[in-house]
Amino acid sequence: MIKQILFATDFSPWAKRAEDYACSLACSWRASLTVLGVAEFPPGLNPDYPVNQQYLEDLLKQASSQLVDLKVRAERRGIAVTTRVATGIPSEEVITVAKAEDSDLIVVGTRGKTGLAHILLGSTAERVIRGAPCPVLTVRTEPADAEDNGTLSRPVTLERILVPVDFSDCSLDALEYAVVVAQQAKASLKLLHVLEPVSYGLDFSFGGSKAREQERKSWTKRMAELISSHQHFLVPMESQLRGGLPADSILDSARTLPCDLIVMGTHGRRGISHSISGSVAEAVLRKALCPVIAVRSPRFGPGHSKVISTEITPVTHS
Repeated sequence: MIKQILFATDFSPWAKRAEDYACSLACSWRASLTVLGVAEFPPGLNPDYPVNQQYLEDLLKQASSQLVDLKVRAERRGIAVTTRVATGIPSEEVITVAKAEDSDLIVVGTRGKTGLAHILLGSTAERVIRGAPCPVLTVRTEPADAEDNGTLSRPVTLERILVPVDFSDCSLDALEYAVVVAQQAKASLKLLHVLEPVSYGLDFSFGGSKAREQERKSWTKRMAELISSHQHFLVPMESQLRGGLPADSILDSARTLPCDLIVMGTHGRRGISHSISGSVAEAVLRKALCPVIAVRSPRFGPGHSKVISTEITPVTHS
């Protein structure tokens, strides 16, 4: 069960939608919520200089005031809230607090396309994902939404969850975490496996060759076995096999399903690593319109045993 949620915020417009998710999940899952505000103080600044001292004092005062307001909003919804303020490098402080709080899930906000590399994703969020002791939920806000307070207060729904699976350890860990989320949210899962084209210069459809058809049948069978191994969780599941480039296929499936959340695995090496293929996880995180949970270190409750062990053997494309 997900019982400890850490929401890291810089109180910017990009964090408002993430606050919606953090509070909504904490409320519906009856989880405790820790809200962390970080006053970013670059290590190159000397804290003993009067100007820097005043700068840091102002940051802390502002963050503390905003945390008080956020706590009031959350407590009105019946959420048990703890607030913390820290100074330093945001990603490092988030990871430190997540470990100290024994968090089950971290929630952070991200920007839309234009400024994505300069806010959380590509900097703070990517670093958090790389070192976090638990999965990280990134909630994206478009620039237009950040200017519309009404849009930011729309309801949070988690009814359909997309889980890309390539049978790597990371993707199978992500699937098991997705099952936990689906159980708590009473949601259904769509498992997606992408059958990459033989050549990126060819048509991305499966094609009519006998070998290609056999490969499709083999992967279809494996996906059915994967669903069968999770039947006792009583979570509605179905699978889909698509041809194409992995990131494009995942994003298109998320749009056309449509889904409310993507849960995918990541090694956490070199930024967001090759859990699905190359920089697929990174591409999905940057372009997905719905929230994404990146699973590098899944956290399960006491007594949990992995469903997937040696029963389903990972297979590489020929």
